[in-house]
Order: sequence, then C-alpha cells, then structure tokens
Amino acid sequence: MAAEFDVCGLGNSLVDILLELTDEEFARLGFERGTMRLVDPHEQKALLDRFGDHEPRLVSGGSVANSIIACSQLGGRGAFIGCVGDDRYGLHYTDEFEQLAIEFCTRPLVGETTGTCVSIVTPDAERTMRTSLAVSSHLAARHVSADRIAASQWLFVEGYVFANPNTGQHAIREAVRVAKSHGVKVALTCSEAFIPQVFGDAFFAALGAADLLFCNAGEAMAVTQAGSAAGAFARLADMVPACVVTDGPNGAFVRFGGAEVQVPAYPCEPKDLTGAGDMFAGAFLYGVTHGVHPATAAKAANFLAMKVITQIGARLHHGAAQFWAEAVGA
Repeated sequence: MAAEFDVCGLGNSLVDILLELTDEEFARLGFERGTMRLVDPHEQKALLDRFGDHEPRLVSGGSVANSIIACSQLGGRGAFIGCVGDDRYGLHYTDEFEQLAIEFCTRPLVGETTGTCVSIVTPDAERTMRTSLAVSSHLAARHVSADRIAASQWLFVEGYVFANPNTGQHAIREAVRVAKSHGVKVALTCSEAFIPQVFGDAFFAALGAADLLFCNAGEAMAVTQAGSAAGAFARLADMVPACVVTDGPNGAFVRFGGAEVQVPAYPCEPKDLTGAGDMFAGAFLYGVTHGVHPATAAKAANFLAMKVITQIGARLHHGAAQFWAEAVGA
C-alpha cells in the first residue's frame, strides 16, 4: 500500500520576518554581516520595534519545514512535526501550512511564544539572522507523531534540533526509533558545521541509523575531518549509505541508489543566499520518491536552488513545479 506522505519532517518551526535594509541602516546595528545569532524574545521585539516603519514580510519556515514546503510545491505529500505558540505568528504558521496542504502534526501550545527569525537582507545579497527559538526549542519526544511517521516514505530530521539536548535530542531518538520500526527511511541534515562538532555523540548516533545525509561542503568536512568537499564526499561512503554534499558554484556531489555523480551548479546573480540547501533537499526528496533518477533529481534540485537565491526569501512562492519540469526536461 502506498504511503500517505512522501516525507515527514521534524524540525524547528520558525516564522521568518524578512527585513531589507540599506548598508547604512545595517551599519548602525553593529552586527557582523552574514552571521546567525540566537536571541531571546525581548531582544527580538526590540530589534523589530527599531524598524517599525519598515514593512516586514512574514513567511512560515524553519530549515526542514522549508524542505517539506518545497516537496509539497512540486506535488509531494508532506507532514511536519514542530512546535508553535497560539500567538499571531503561530496562527500564521498553522494557517499557511493548511493552505499549502501540509499536515502540521502539533497543535499550537497555549500561552507560548512562537519562534521567529529576523532575516536582514543587505544589497550584497547577504543575509544576517537573529533567531528567537522560543517555543520551537520545546520540541520533545512527546510531540513526535508516530502515526504520521509510520505513514511516510521518509523521515527528514533537522540538524539544529540536536542543539537542544534536554528535549530535541529525545525527539530525534524517538522519531528515528519509530521510523526504523516501521521501515521508514531516515534522512538527516547537518544544518551547521557546529552541530557535529558540538553535539557529536547524538549526531553520529543518528547518522549511524540514517539512510541519507544532506550537508554543504563545510558541514561535510566537519563531519569527516576531510580537507575538501570531494574528500569529505569520499569518506562519507563509509559513514552513511547515501549522501548529498552541496558545494555552491561547484555543484553537488550525489551518492544515492547506486548512482554516484557530481552535478554542476547553474550560474546566476544571487540576491539572497539563504534557502538554497533547504530547497535542494526538498526537491531531491520529491524526485527520489517519485521515481526520478538521482542524477536528474539533483540537477533539477540545483536549478530550483538557483531560482531561490535569485529572489528574496528562503523559498519560492510560485513557479516551483514549472521550474522542475523545465530542468527535468532539459
């Protein structure tokens, strides 16, 4: 019997708040360009109040959530496990997932503050982020939806969740246990190089149970201690059955289903560099769950990733299925 969902994601539920600033406005903040820092909800509110005359754009997301959205936009069936509060941002999040026809597995938590990520985009296409995890960091084993995971082809786990040892790591272990007990394949993303470096015990335990790892070149080198993306890709063959190592303008290394290829990137003029990896993962998972050869799926995923970074925001709001068909048919 066919699975109800192609992919069930587990990760941080964050509402992205996009702010486009001039170089002068950004300089007054005193932030280091291109960084991501965790802040508490009060700091986040102070930052937003400072730019109250700007019109921010709200987009429901989080890394793996963006991948599930990408898969859904291409025609896949997705579910997502994460935590939001019952405030305006949490209601925005659940409403948007309903519109996207994605099964959101956790009810908003009463009286809690939804996580937000203020994404400051500057004219050089760099994104500087201030993230308030708030209730998203409460994701725990009790929130894991065994029924949704069991009804999926793949479980896709976000690396950032490892950064919560008291709750998130338990959620990951429970989700992986459920997946393995029902024959559901497990995909894992590093999210950042510091995840395997700082939370190595939990990360490598999950990697040992995973069927597929997504990482960029820096993350792959952190996992393997190799000195290059190609070297890391080679070493990963002994660590996980399948893997994808994305390497920016150098394309992506792919090992999946007996295929091993390096797929070139599509040249472009980027406007916002964030979101490419999330799009790649979601599109690739869509492809391999719909009978597309891994090399073709990776080529199309690269094309969609290129489309993401040539606009503002971490995901495409229209045209994803058309771009997929264009890339697959090329």
